[in-house]
Amino acid sequence: MIIDVHGHWGPWFFTMEVADLSANLAVMDRYGIDLAIVSGTEAICYDAPAGNRALAAALEQTDRLYGYVSVNPRSLADAERDLRELLATPRFVGAKLHTDYSGSPIASPQTHDALAMLADLDCPVLVHTWGTTVLDLAQACADLPRLRAIAGHAAADGWRHAVEAARSCDRLYLEPSWSHAPAGRFAGIVSGVDDRQLLFGTDATLIDPASAMGAVLGAGVTGETAQRLAWRNATDLFGLPDHDAGNRPHRGYNT
Repeated sequence: MIIDVHGHWGPWFFTMEVADLSANLAVMDRYGIDLAIVSGTEAICYDAPAGNRALAAALEQTDRLYGYVSVNPRSLADAERDLRELLATPRFVGAKLHTDYSGSPIASPQTHDALAMLADLDCPVLVHTWGTTVLDLAQACADLPRLRAIAGHAAADGWRHAVEAARSCDRLYLEPSWSHAPAGRFAGIVSGVDDRQLLFGTDATLIDPASAMGAVLGAGVTGETAQRLAWRNATDLFGLPDHDAGNRPHRGYNT
């Protein structure tokens, strides 16, 4: 069983055709990914309310995708309305906050208020992190005792900072997605943090899952740690139905 906690649905503004729902399912099938939690690209990059509702309509077509409600920290009234409406449905299980596209750094007052709202709602949030910004996310977790946050990309080239951040707070989770895969990066993450804080993410359909899958395989993750990474931690964090990995065929890494 594999659950991808960092996915996207919809067209990007790059020169690629990844808009159709079939693209998500095809790439999941290719790598043996059973379920994915996705945000709408329109919601992240342009119009959060419209994109969230477009994603809601797409999620009605498949039971293999769950949704993130995209939150723009600069439009908190819209975000609160979307969260209360969509989290009440069974298909939305968390929130997505992209600091760059919204122009709202993690340490900004706007993002602090957004994270405080998500903490009050007991809503897990995937936050874009890069470099040292993951330390700001760890500080937000320290300031907001109910906040549960995923450091998207595990801070990319700042993964050592991500390890430091995760060690400082057990409510901060790391996932491996990045368009680069330096040797030893994910192995260093796995050896450096509690395996209950590891999640699997790919950034598909923006990035081919081969990058994240290769990072995990290269790290030699096995046994209980592999199961926690592949699906158990995601099931617990998002309150997903319990899945028996032993009864589900998969073509990904060995869990």
